[in-house]
Amino acid sequence: MIIPVHFTTSGVSQAAANLPSFRDGLDRLIPLFSSKGLSTRDMVALSGSHTIGQARCVTVRDRIYDNGTNIDTGFASTRRRRCPVDNGNGDDNLAPLDVVTPNSFDNNYFKNLIQRKGLLQSDQVLFNGGSTDSIVTEYSKSPSTFSSEFASAMVKMGDIEPLLGSAGEIRKICNVIN
Repeated sequence: MIIPVHFTTSGVSQAAANLPSFRDGLDRLIPLFSSKGLSTRDMVALSGSHTIGQARCVTVRDRIYDNGTNIDTGFASTRRRRCPVDNGNGDDNLAPLDVVTPNSFDNNYFKNLIQRKGLLQSDQVLFNGGSTDSIVTEYSKSPSTFSSEFASAMVKMGDIEPLLGSAGEIRKICNVIN
């Protein structure tokens, strides 16, 4: 009898292989989401969750200091005030992912991308002359379309590789290893 092995810990290599990086381009994002059964449209909708939350300086430093063409100069300048150029200095300083309504779930994230105010590189690539520009534009104009498609994509995401029955484990305290 073969007893399946269940891991009760996660590792960096597992996360790196299955989760998008803040540095990823469309060439990595689209196949990564597709490998989980999610469409490009699902990926863009799910990225809209960045309308809430914050990013650490260490994850945005390269973007706000590279003087690239896909970032608004005023936006980059404002972000630099909380994120010094010196690596290691201020790494944990936070900046909102959505500069307009950082505590509201809405479609301003997509409006920010059109204005080249995406804080993470992996966000701004969604509107940078590529195949997802039209989806970003659509969501920026229609909060109801974004909201509806985000909900559908979340349901699809919840069905990705679920552990059922005794294969899974529900913990009330997640930092305790059995």
